[in-house]
Amino acid sequence: MTDNRRFLISDEELEDLIFKYCRDVTQIAREGRFDPITGRDDEIEQMILILMQKGRKNVGLLAPAGVGKTAVVAGLSQQIIAGNVPDILKNTRVLDVDLASMSAGTSGPAEFQGRFIPLCKGLAERYRFAGEYPRYIMFIDEMHTIMPTVSGSAYRGLSEVLKPYLTVGDLYVIGATTLDEFRMFVAVDPAMDRRFQKVFLKVPNAKETIQILMNLKGGYEKHHGITVNQAAVERIIELTETHMRKRNQPDKSIIVMDGAMAYHVMTKGTGGELSMDAINFMVSKEVGLHKDAL
Repeated sequence: MTDNRRFLISDEELEDLIFKYCRDVTQIAREGRFDPITGRDDEIEQMILILMQKGRKNVGLLAPAGVGKTAVVAGLSQQIIAGNVPDILKNTRVLDVDLASMSAGTSGPAEFQGRFIPLCKGLAERYRFAGEYPRYIMFIDEMHTIMPTVSGSAYRGLSEVLKPYLTVGDLYVIGATTLDEFRMFVAVDPAMDRRFQKVFLKVPNAKETIQILMNLKGGYEKHHGITVNQAAVERIIELTETHMRKRNQPDKSIIVMDGAMAYHVMTKGTGGELSMDAINFMVSKEVGLHKDAL
């Protein structure tokens, strides 16, 4: 490792900040704790292309709630761990910044920023020593909440802290929010807007959602101790498409599958196949209809 005396934030201090206020997404991927990420190869490739650039190398992930913005970040981390990225991004650490824990117990913006700034500084200081330190990517979910124009956010104004680092290019940042919130709160600040390249995540259609659930179901089968056949998956997508129109795929179907499997085990025990009755029950519970009306 490089001599710590060249840094304002020592290795020990930086690791302590990461431990307290971040979730190391690449470490979670290394441990195999993420489900397979399906159908997002193009978006992950777009992110890699942006992150490789010298200048505007920050990503704005834009999609409605429930479409899987954080899942795409997990997918990127899986590709990093597998070595399926260009050399510049190998051994990169993706850090999900937990702003809630960072702000907990603080008495005001100054104290909060007193925790955020050292993290930014520590990561930025190591940018030019990539041979000795990994690249670091900060992931900020709900990135609109750090903008000064957002009312009621405990994190408002953190964008002003980030700007100097983004200007000189010493930080990689992935921010996620909805398209509307990006337009309302981020795009109105030209300095922030031009430093993020947008990656749009479309809502998967029914056919794509079936494939997503078929790839995911193995982890749920292991957890619940029952199996899920394709007919059950298709029934879940059919019902969520029909009765849960205000919510997005794949999140709503994943929630129904998980809940239906839990209900099946609770009423019938493990070892069988997910029943249609359990699926109907879970959808009826989510939408407030009697299961016989589905």
